[in-house]
Amino acid sequence: MKQLILINGTMGAGKSAVSNQLLRLLAPSVYLDGDWCWNMNPFVANGENKAMVLDNIAYLLRSFLSNSGYQYVIFCWVIHQEEIFEEIFSRLEGMEYQPVKITLDVSPDALCQRLLGDVRAGVRQEDVIERSLARLPLYEKMDTVHLDVSRRTPEEAAQWIASFVQEGDGTCG
Repeated sequence: MKQLILINGTMGAGKSAVSNQLLRLLAPSVYLDGDWCWNMNPFVANGENKAMVLDNIAYLLRSFLSNSGYQYVIFCWVIHQEEIFEEIFSRLEGMEYQPVKITLDVSPDALCQRLLGDVRAGVRQEDVIERSLARLPLYEKMDTVHLDVSRRTPEEAAQWIASFVQEGDGTCG
């Protein structure tokens, strides 16, 4: 059965970096970053755009899950509420797949260091640090497999996830 690997975590946790590495480790696979559906200028998070983004994500996920060429569909996004998972799954009704929900947990210190590096590199604005730190407690409550990436490289985290997905090991190290 196809596996839909959903990787979530706060901004700066390493979702995109881990997903890119995971794409290399799992074959045949495809990778979708939910942020790609938000790549707009100006960025406006209103009701109309939120609905459009969820429609687009669901369309792409359905297309990938329907495609016989892929066994693994990797999807990462800043999913900070269970309701977002439920909304995505409701839009995939009728599809046959096994969901694997993984939260990338990161310590506040490690998160600050990563985000400061992104700010210095011009990749993010400085206000992301406060917003991302404020969301950390939301991820502790997620009904997912939790993987602490505070001291893991993206390659190490992806290797752990690939082993977890392929072997079905129910523990998190």
